[in-house]
Amino acid sequence: MEVKKGYKAQLKFILISPFKIRRIADKVRKKPYNEAIALLESLPHKGARILKKVIKSAAANAIYHNKKLDEDMLYIRELQINEGPRMKRIWPRARRRADILLKRFSHVFVVMDEIS
Repeated sequence: MEVKKGYKAQLKFILISPFKIRRIADKVRKKPYNEAIALLESLPHKGARILKKVIKSAAANAIYHNKKLDEDMLYIRELQINEGPRMKRIWPRARRRADILLKRFSHVFVVMDEIS
């Protein structure tokens, strides 16, 4: 049995919460490349711009490594949004108190493959 590896791209340490970017990732997972890019271009979210960038990079890797491959033959096989580190910041409150503000980072991992 042959195991296909696919064409990968990743973007790490993005200053956006994984929860916010997963909402958009769920809409484009397992879709053809052209359909996913069209959908991401129409969405106004910051996460859509980030995902579009990573998906285009994975598609460019696929076309570069396999010259016979066309954009119409690609689909998103795997799309993972993982949590990165958290920055802790002090948020001053009334009466000399403080809250901790967590700035969350995300890691995006995309695997493209050709439609069989």
